[in-house]
Formats: sequence, C-alpha cells, structure tokens
Amino acid sequence: MIRTLIAFAALIFALPSAEARSERAGELEWSIIIHGGAGVIERGAMDAGTEAAYRAALQDALELGGGMLMDGADGVDVVEAVIRVLEDDPKFNAGRGAVFTSEGRVELDASIMVGHSRAAGAVAGVTGVRNPISLARAVMEHSPHVMLIGDGAESFAAERELETAEQSFFFTERRWQAMERQVERMGLPVPPRPEGAPDPEPVREGALDLMEREHRFGTVGVVVMDTNGITVAGTSTGGTTAKRWGRVGDTPIIGAGTWADQRCGLSATGTGEYFIRFNVAAAICHDANRLMFEQHSFAEAAQIAADRMMERLEADGGDGGIVMLFVGEPIWAMNTPGMYRASWGLGREPYVAIYGDE
Repeated sequence: MIRTLIAFAALIFALPSAEARSERAGELEWSIIIHGGAGVIERGAMDAGTEAAYRAALQDALELGGGMLMDGADGVDVVEAVIRVLEDDPKFNAGRGAVFTSEGRVELDASIMVGHSRAAGAVAGVTGVRNPISLARAVMEHSPHVMLIGDGAESFAAERELETAEQSFFFTERRWQAMERQVERMGLPVPPRPEGAPDPEPVREGALDLMEREHRFGTVGVVVMDTNGITVAGTSTGGTTAKRWGRVGDTPIIGAGTWADQRCGLSATGTGEYFIRFNVAAAICHDANRLMFEQHSFAEAAQIAADRMMERLEADGGDGGIVMLFVGEPIWAMNTPGMYRASWGLGREPYVAIYGDE
C-alpha cells in the first residue's frame, strides 16, 4: 500500500502543470472563462434588446480580459479588472445592481484565489466598498488573513484607501421592487428606500418575474490562465434577494464558490448553502485531477467531474452552475436552463452564450 501511494504521488508531480504545458508548447498560452449567474433563463423569456445587452456585456468583459492576457498581464490583475467591470454593470447581481436584503441594503461578498501558491482572499457582508473583488485581493495581498467580514472588512478597506460608495450607488429600481415583493411574501415590513435613491419608477411588465428567475442565483465569476501558466479564480455576488440575519453564501468561501490549484480554477454560482455543504469548487477540481489517471483527456476529466457534481447537487435540491479552466481547457456545467457565460483563449474563437443548449 505504501509503495502504491508513493508511486501515485510521484505520478501526480510528474503530470504537467499548466505552466509546464505552456512552456513545452513554445507559445504563450492563455485562457479565460466568465460567468454572470445561472437560473431559469429560457428562450423567449427575454426581449431581443435585453438579450443583446447581456451578450454585449459578456463580450466586452471577455475582450477586456482576453486583451490583457494577450499582452502578458498577470492573472490576478485580469481577474480583478474583469470582475470590477461586472460589479459596476447593473445588469448583474454583484456590486452596483446587487440584490437587497430584507432590511433594504446591499451586503456584498467576493473572493479570489491563486492556483500555484494557494494564496486567497475573501470578504463577506460588505456594504460600502464599490468593488468587493478589490477588497478581497487586498485581504490576500496585504493581510495575514483569508477572510474579513462586515465592519472589520470595511475598516481594512479604509486603511487600504479603496474606493467607497453609498448605498444609493448600488441601487437599481428592479432589484428594489424584487425585494419588496419577496419581503411581502415573507410577511415582513417593507424597509424604507435608501437615502439618496431615486424616486420610484415603473419597471417593465414581466421584468421582475424574469429577473427573479434568471438571477435567483446571480453571481459573477472569472477564471484565467495567464501566459505564465498560472490559474487565478475570482467570484463576486450580492447574494439572494431579501436575505436575512447576515446570510453568507458560497461565494466568499474558499473551496465552495471559488477555488484554484496548480491545474484547475473554478467559480461557482447557485444555491450557496448546497455549494458550501458539498464544497463544490474544490471537490470538482480534486475529482478532475483524479480522473486524469483513468485515461481521460484534460477536458474529459474536468467535464465528467463537473457534470457529476451538478447531478449530485440536483438530486439533493441544489441548483446552479460552474465555469472552470483545467490546464487551460474551458469547461462549464449547470443544472439550470441557462447561465450567462463566455470564454476565449489562444487558438480558440470568443464564445458567448446564455441558454443551456448553446
């Protein structure tokens, strides 16, 4: 048994990392994959203009990240830059445009992890930092800790002189009205509108129903492999509409919503409680690494591992999806009808999709 374990360990270390693979290929390989949330996103549910706007947002984020990678940018810089753009886009449930808690405020979560070093940073329950992903990076690089929460995270952000924002900055009418509808269903009082928020305005008929379905699991995430062969993953979210009691999902939990190791990087979106219980992000990457020993290609190993986990989650009542890079190979999996997603890399055409059958 000991000899078997030693041989197995030796084989693991002999397998190519993304960096070694890039060097042997003699090219500066790079890869990026993005998601913008998963849910009941079905054909015909969105008008043509809305669908086009989401596709354009994903395309813009993809071009930003891909362009940086082609220019040799560090993977951490790329992940932060792309997620900041998505956090500032009110179409997504992260940063500006995040959902509201039952008390009428945003509470934001984010995390980032670097594969070759296992360096990681995360924040939860942040209310006044414009870009939580930048704060998560600061925790990783400028503190001895991995996760900071609430007031402590805000104090650290002030020390690092990160850009702050009032609650009114994050405000969008459709998110507010979705929260109002949810707290009424829950039998709770509707909180007052945040100070500085615009006057109430009508939301297009059907938009709230669509939003509640498509962004029930709203989150944004990015995974890259830079030209040094280093994999970096990051995730950011506003959580769930009308959440209570300081609820935190999987996004800032390293191993649940975000993971990166020498070969694998993953960002998840879904019912956070299930993703935490199953340690989804790390479990998929570990399974993919193991499956390489069963005569599978990198892409096959990763896809099998991801699909297995999605099936397991669905059987237990957990919904959502993941995007991942495995030795630079882009993989996605979901057990929902759709997921906003995009990918690009050396030798591959840009890919943008919304529906599950794309």
